[in-house]
Amino acid sequence: MQKNIWIWNHYATNMYKDQAGRHYWFAENLIKRGYSPTIFCASTVHNSNENIDTKNNKFITDTLNNIPFVFVETPSYLNNGKQRVKNMITFYNKLFPVAKDYAEIYGKPDVILASSVHPLTLVAGIKIAKKFNIPCICEVRDLWPESIVAYGALRRSSVIAKVLYQGEKWIYRKADSVIMTWAGGKDYIINQGWERKIDLTKVKHISNGVVISTFDNNSEDYNISDSDLDNKGYKNVVYTGSIRKVNNLGLLLDAAKIIQYQGRKDIRFLIYGDGDESNVLKKRCEEENIKNIIFKGRVEKKYVPSILTRAYINILHNSSTSLDKYGQSQNKFFEYLAAGKAIVQTYSTGYSICEKFDCGISAPVQNAEEIAKAVITACSNESRNNLMGKNARKAAYEFDFNRLTKKLINIIECVNERGEASIELVRKNS
Repeated sequence: MQKNIWIWNHYATNMYKDQAGRHYWFAENLIKRGYSPTIFCASTVHNSNENIDTKNNKFITDTLNNIPFVFVETPSYLNNGKQRVKNMITFYNKLFPVAKDYAEIYGKPDVILASSVHPLTLVAGIKIAKKFNIPCICEVRDLWPESIVAYGALRRSSVIAKVLYQGEKWIYRKADSVIMTWAGGKDYIINQGWERKIDLTKVKHISNGVVISTFDNNSEDYNISDSDLDNKGYKNVVYTGSIRKVNNLGLLLDAAKIIQYQGRKDIRFLIYGDGDESNVLKKRCEEENIKNIIFKGRVEKKYVPSILTRAYINILHNSSTSLDKYGQSQNKFFEYLAAGKAIVQTYSTGYSICEKFDCGISAPVQNAEEIAKAVITACSNESRNNLMGKNARKAAYEFDFNRLTKKLINIIECVNERGEASIELVRKNS
């Protein structure tokens, strides 16, 4: 029998706009395997002023490439202030009536897959699944409040943090299964001292990944013209992504400066992306005479594959935190793998994919000296560089969404079997 899977992701509106992203790709592959997924998301488009018009209804629906989307009416917001918090709470509150109304029209789901970023979506998933008497799989893609504590925005000992930690533990206890995007998800629960309260056997790992066929098609079809990237007189080290304080790109400038002072004129950094730190960093390059960095500006996502495949090295960089020990699962990392180029990672992680597949070099400590050393090492041995690139491409197939969806289906079927067995037990005892 075809199973109805409701996927809840507050920010999947961006996936609707991009026709890409984790849950969009899960849905595509679920449909191919005979499942019926529906994606629920907010009407607001994250990091933009856009809000999908729900025509004053609680929700509105649309279907894109056979994937049904449900847009829950939520208020607009900018940045990370009170209005964004209001947006989160509104999404949580409206999921209850929206789920009820949608189920009356289209039938109730067999499973809810509730995905963070914020934990209120997971709480709603657990509560509504209980009303429907179905399982809820909670997918954790960001550790709240641990990630906020790790970045220094919240004190671990604060009342707010303690309340959030208790809520997080409640989610792990009540969920029928927990998917973590990091390989070390169980380690996190053990380190929190919760292993006696939470069944670790229901904690699973499905990383982020890539659709290799789409990556390859985009690489061919959207081949951006770029004389800097195609200049073979340089070994171009490519960064793609946001340029904000949290990305800490000032550290890459420090590393580039060291490389420049060591006389390596053949190594050059190309920075693709934009953000509120762009002008500050450009000015710093002018003032400090850093000549081996070029800021290329923002490019559309569809052009990123053609950029990554033409780099000499792709550099994975963001602020290192205490969370690194649990593994890595940045979306762009898997595009880096698919590009088939050696990767320099500016920090070390537990469960390192770079080390496991020998597809790159990781700086042991995230500082300018170690980053510069890693880049120079990766640029100093052509045959070694080529081998790491080939290994990266091989590794990418392990993280193709065709394979990742099979893992998800195994979890869906497992929680369904447990749920059916539980219902049968209740019937026998009644």
